[in-house]
Amino acid sequence: MSVIVVKIGGSTLGTHDTTLEDVVTLQRAGRQVVVVHGGGPQATAWLKLHGAGTQFVRGLRVTDAAALEVVVAVLAGLVNKQITAALNALGGRAVGLSGADGPTVLAEVREPELGRVGAVWAVRTELLDALLRTGYVPVLSSVGFDVAAPSPEIALLNINADTVAGEVAAALGAERLVFLTDVPGVKDDAGAVRARLAPREAEALVRAGVVSGGMIPKVEACLRAARAGAASVIVDGREPHALLAALNGAVTGTRIG
Repeated sequence: MSVIVVKIGGSTLGTHDTTLEDVVTLQRAGRQVVVVHGGGPQATAWLKLHGAGTQFVRGLRVTDAAALEVVVAVLAGLVNKQITAALNALGGRAVGLSGADGPTVLAEVREPELGRVGAVWAVRTELLDALLRTGYVPVLSSVGFDVAAPSPEIALLNINADTVAGEVAAALGAERLVFLTDVPGVKDDAGAVRARLAPREAEALVRAGVVSGGMIPKVEACLRAARAGAASVIVDGREPHALLAALNGAVTGTRIG
């Protein structure tokens, strides 16, 4: 059966009620859904509570050892369990996990200046497959397993959740990848939201700098999924039932692939 990967952005987590309802609706209809989530704003807030600042380089959070503890606690702990519990409370069947479980998302440090930030090396789908096969929605946080960890005590990495979503969609051979974010879609150089982009058009917008900031990893993840055969769409998750609308063919957001 085909799989739908849904990426819930940290910026929409406070307004995701209908998104989670939509996920449960899909599950009840017999669809297989994997939820991948971020939690950047929440992590930033908790780092601030702990007296730590936040620095970003090319949209990636610089994560030293102390910051990693907070990021893991927030992403793999609080945010992951909030989403999982909400899905279950709505009548769904969900299991929360991180990329370190299994391990599922294997990663490595490629840019040491970013600290404990990982680039995805591989995705093992056995755990996700088992959960999907037994009727659960896996809720995956973007904490990964360091394949080159210097010691077992420091084998966790912070990974961009958009990247994780694209890699998971590709590894599962997903039918669809849906990004729920806080913008209406991908804009062209005239500032207009494009309803559809061919992969080469999306690549050109990134190269030209038209696509910038946090939209870059989303578009790149869509391109990664497209190479594996998945159709992707980036939609405004603040709109009621945006997920169902995107899957039902409504003209909303930007479709890539």
